[in-house]
Amino acid sequence: MGTVDRRTFLKLVGAPALAAALPRDLSKALAIRANDRTRSINDVEHVIFLMQENRSFDHYFATMRGVRGFGDPHPVTLPSGRSVWHQPNGSNDLLPFRPEVADLGQTFLPDPPHGWNDTHAAWNAGRYDQWVPNKGVTTMTYHTRADLPYQFALADAFTVCDNYHCSVMGPTDPNRYHMWTGWVGNDGKAGGPVITNAEAGYDWSTYPERLERAGISWKVYQDVGLGLDAAGFWGFTDDPYIGNYGDNSLLYFHQYQNASPGTPLADKAKTGTDVLRQNRRPEALLGDFRDDVRRGRLPQVTWIVAPEAYSEHPNWEPDFGAWYVSQVVDILASNPDLWSTMALFVTYDEEGGFFDHLVPPTPPQTRAQGLSTVPVTNELFLGDAEHPAGPYGLGVRVPMIIVSPWTRGGWVNSQLLDHTSLIRFLETRFGQGRPDLVESNITPWRRAVVGDLTTAFDFARPNTPRRVDLPDTDDFKPVDLVRHPDEVPAPPADQRLPRQERGVRPARALPYTLHADGRATAASFSIEFTNPGHAAAVFHVRSASSVQQPRTYTVEPGKVLSDSWDIGAAGYDLSVHGPNGFFRGFKGATPTAASDLEVSASYDERHDEIALTFRNRGSERVDVTVRDGYTSRDRTRSVKPGEVEAQRWSLSRTRGWYDLVLTLRGGPRLQYRYAGHLENGMDSISDPQMGGLIS
Repeated sequence: MGTVDRRTFLKLVGAPALAAALPRDLSKALAIRANDRTRSINDVEHVIFLMQENRSFDHYFATMRGVRGFGDPHPVTLPSGRSVWHQPNGSNDLLPFRPEVADLGQTFLPDPPHGWNDTHAAWNAGRYDQWVPNKGVTTMTYHTRADLPYQFALADAFTVCDNYHCSVMGPTDPNRYHMWTGWVGNDGKAGGPVITNAEAGYDWSTYPERLERAGISWKVYQDVGLGLDAAGFWGFTDDPYIGNYGDNSLLYFHQYQNASPGTPLADKAKTGTDVLRQNRRPEALLGDFRDDVRRGRLPQVTWIVAPEAYSEHPNWEPDFGAWYVSQVVDILASNPDLWSTMALFVTYDEEGGFFDHLVPPTPPQTRAQGLSTVPVTNELFLGDAEHPAGPYGLGVRVPMIIVSPWTRGGWVNSQLLDHTSLIRFLETRFGQGRPDLVESNITPWRRAVVGDLTTAFDFARPNTPRRVDLPDTDDFKPVDLVRHPDEVPAPPADQRLPRQERGVRPARALPYTLHADGRATAASFSIEFTNPGHAAAVFHVRSASSVQQPRTYTVEPGKVLSDSWDIGAAGYDLSVHGPNGFFRGFKGATPTAASDLEVSASYDERHDEIALTFRNRGSERVDVTVRDGYTSRDRTRSVKPGEVEAQRWSLSRTRGWYDLVLTLRGGPRLQYRYAGHLENGMDSISDPQMGGLIS
């Protein structure tokens, strides 16, 4: 945690998240030392993926302390001129709301639309202002800690990723294909591209086949329902308490469908428990998983697929899913030797039609929509008779919690991630010097912009004791084992933006060092995007002018891109958004010969400082005022014609966070804003401004 002392850190984090008691078994599990034989990813011997259903990040976690949620200080502005929270709903706006029920975690919310067409319509070429017309009012619902005590506590005990996106702006199957294969047959071969839940049978390669060829053990744990074959609808059944809900998407590939018993693809992907023969008892689920963990036979790579009622797919209660996830965690914790070597990834296949305020990073479809230094080959769907053209993704942000002895302590990781990051983690762990374990299906653009999840782990110094609450989930288990009707939510008459929990959480170091510097001329405003960091990044640029559509710019490390926007009679008003709260705002009028100021930003990572350099290209003196949003202090400097002056601000107090607003005194209208986080290779904290610690 660098130089912050314990008292300061506890004050920033906030006491409530550190208070309360753990169940005895999990408390012991958190105390189990991580296998740190090599102090590298090679110490991870078991990787487990549990992908639940249809919840967006904001829908579940926007109120959680220390993540990019309702307290985001720089949300995008919609064409209406209001923030992204104010989604148009006819002649009015609809803000996120919590339905007036006692416990939303025990509520059977309706299932909003979440297909290709309605999601791309809500996205609206990046304008992001058509959620309610295409998804309905349920899209704007959200939960609190009281509604999701287990999910929140699990995140507080381990690590939550708040920039993890599903892979496709579309439904379940295409997103799960990304988890298992890296794409949806984007090249048009082998049955693709697949942007719906067609389940017609496909022939491109899957990652488990690569594992099999490399001698890496793997298995899918599921319930067989009425059968894991065509006659049994591949595990999908009208009984929501058995089967796999059709979520084992490997079974929609011919090589698995045609695999005979006794062969690896059949034995590892087409077997499971049979709870129908055990009176549908919830405790019988995961029986084979429990037995393999107890006997020390868990494979190196595991996928777990829940029945419908436990998948968290609306209209099912989140509490049913919490009970199911808790069973997986408790089973793993029952074997300390295995726990010390495992990493469990708990995520969601897509947002399920629920709103999230972060605009997904996407590749530009045309030159008018931006630029990319990375080829966008196979990332743009060309459209067909029933579906509009558009980028495959990234999709909407979804929750991701990583449970492992290397991710203990209530951390947040804000690197851009998606479902292909799960494959990338396997590549990094098992693919060293083994080219066949590098998934060729992952496109160049996606491989460049999303990470491999390793930044969420502390492999070098994992064995620090942690203790955080995890509530009992016995009462979350279904009681009656029947299907329940929708409980349709009603928006409140008095709408207010929800509050986020106060405080911050420890944040992992990220590989980003980004710049976006603007320059106005008589006719246009240009922005130069520079990336001296270690990971590619996507910049999202919005104009307040209704005639200028949003644009995206993908810039690789060591690369630079520039673009320009016409300046109208009203001047210019542009905003630039990037990962982990990176923000630049440029507002102003056309510069004159007398008053023409050029500004650029730079970092000093060694001394935790940001500098703004002012260059006066005009013929008159300009008085520049910069307000520090973290101290509310102004600093004014007079810059003579032709003069260059640099001003520096220390960021050690805020652990690298900055928010500087620059204006001119007595000159033409101008306001530039520079906000974000300076990355110096050290772990830090989440944004204190987002945590309500800065007034």
